[in-house]
Amino acid sequence: MGGQILVDARGHRCPVPTLRLARAFRSAPDGATLRLLADDPLARLDVPHFAAEVGAELLQVEAADGGFVFLLRKPGPEQDAARRGSGAPPGV
Repeated sequence: MGGQILVDARGHRCPVPTLRLARAFRSAPDGATLRLLADDPLARLDVPHFAAEVGAELLQVEAADGGFVFLLRKPGPEQDAARRGSGAPPGV
């Protein structure tokens, strides 16, 4: 299991918070958790869509300090195998 990666996108507007999250997600080890700090209201919509698209588990969404904190987990090989067995395309 990987560690936690902090992505601070406060002060940036759509699509920058999700783009920063996507970059960190790609380089994160399997099983890592990513904590995104964002204050753009559109992040409440964009981040859950991103998580669904890449197969990440959205563990937490909370309002904090005038913005939002999102906690996601990058799937490990066992989650990828389970998705393949369910007929879902790889990486989804």
